[in-house]
Amino acid sequence: MKTDFILAAIDAVNSAILSHEADIEGLDRDIGDGDHYINIKRGCAAAAAMRPELENLTPDAALQKIGMKVLSSIGGASGPLVASFFLEMAKAIKLKEPISLADHAALFATGVAGIQHRGKAQVGEKTMMDVLIPVSTLLTQLASTHSELDADAIHAIKAEAEKGMLATRDMLATKGRAAGLGERAIGHIDPGAKSCQVMIHAVCDMLLGQAH
Repeated sequence: MKTDFILAAIDAVNSAILSHEADIEGLDRDIGDGDHYINIKRGCAAAAAMRPELENLTPDAALQKIGMKVLSSIGGASGPLVASFFLEMAKAIKLKEPISLADHAALFATGVAGIQHRGKAQVGEKTMMDVLIPVSTLLTQLASTHSELDADAIHAIKAEAEKGMLATRDMLATKGRAAGLGERAIGHIDPGAKSCQVMIHAVCDMLLGQAH
């Protein structure tokens, strides 16, 4: 993973989050505290604005700076969770720079594990982990049979993210703000899962664009 890829992914995610404002805000009004989108938007904008100071950094240093900026920019519960993703990847990539697809899959899994360790959530609890864990698992599986991500593999990742996000609609929330709603949260997609699906789709679409 190179720094220019990290910066391009940040830009793609920032644009995608802005274009899905109505979707994510609406979901958060239904079962959240109404500030999820504001916090995610603030964090994405802050990371994107760091491009001048990140361009000449090594990948581990760039990820570390992004993680710390996200931690100070995103309020609520999302800040430490999203920051953990970047900070754990920064530590891992410093030890071994990813070369193969398997290396990149392991790096992504490390970031997801960082979020899971911080938030203590599992699949099935109506959180962002219902998107991140299945996507990480699929990426690891794909890395065992692919030397690189072709279009079919990228579309499979997009489909997995979509599936995980939609699955939260019928779940009982046991973590996060929605947990206090009990069965009233059933029938609503988790806003954190939606945000993650949007972000993953943005990076996948970026990769598809680069392939062409």
